[in-house]
Amino acid sequence: MRLAYSLSGQRDLREAVALTQTAEASGFDEVWVTEDYFERGAFTAAAAIAMATTRVRIGVGVVNPWTRHPMLTAMEHASLDELSGGRAILGLGASNARWMEEMLGIPFTQPLPRLRESVEILRKALAGEAVRHDGDGWRVDARLSFRPVRTNPPIHLGVKGRHALALAGEIADGVLLSLLSSPAYVTWARERIERTSCDVGAYLAFACGPASHRAEIRDSQRPLVARFLGIHGVHDITKVAGIEPELAERFRAAWRSGEPAVDLVTDDMLDMFTAAGTTDDVVASFARFRDAGLTTIVVRDDPAVPDPSRLIADAAVCLQVAAS
Repeated sequence: MRLAYSLSGQRDLREAVALTQTAEASGFDEVWVTEDYFERGAFTAAAAIAMATTRVRIGVGVVNPWTRHPMLTAMEHASLDELSGGRAILGLGASNARWMEEMLGIPFTQPLPRLRESVEILRKALAGEAVRHDGDGWRVDARLSFRPVRTNPPIHLGVKGRHALALAGEIADGVLLSLLSSPAYVTWARERIERTSCDVGAYLAFACGPASHRAEIRDSQRPLVARFLGIHGVHDITKVAGIEPELAERFRAAWRSGEPAVDLVTDDMLDMFTAAGTTDDVVASFARFRDAGLTTIVVRDDPAVPDPSRLIADAAVCLQVAAS
């Protein structure tokens, strides 16, 4: 099982680059750069990381096929792959109606067909081919003016629904699952992906410390769990985890009101959705995710954590123990 660090777009870029160097020195395999609207841009951050590191793979996780034309994404990714010496991973997601329609005024229709079409265009462009495409989303007659350093770079899809997971199993090299993916959901997702060679990573809330502070450490993750249970609502990701629809709706309503239902987050939910507590707690959590079929744990960056370098070191130690 690989270990990755996910950088928040809320973090100062110079600080973010320094943290990726710490992660690389600590033995992390990958660094993922998120792109949430309207935070720091993922490709700029990824390029800076490429110049400051030598070994870690660099994932952009994820950009969407609405705000970036797939040929523009191909141009950016091929440039990043060249700059990093062939270490770049392209992450694509379908985005969501709130960002596209409510915030940007972009019609959000047929997200999965658009994602499929985008990957088709990207595969051809990144292979150095002339792209002649006439589809529902785009008409393209173009090619990159330079030769990509790799003609078949990995493309991962950031998806979570059953139909999207099936699509990923068909057209992608890997899947990046959402925060609050439980081990049960990882197994469920693998069944829908079907292809065993497909990498499956998941963002994971992580916090580790001494036994004397165990309760405090675990409590620190309750607001995050409450917020994301509200974001997910009644969805496969909550259903598979055993969250009853009525309870999921309560989390949803509380989140929409601006006050996530932290008091509804149980210890069992912390065990399912996070790796939080003592080293033993975290190692046990990592083992559960590994046994469920996860190939990459993506430790979530939290700008509120006072010592992120300590978090990185703790995660590396816990994975080493889990693997021993």
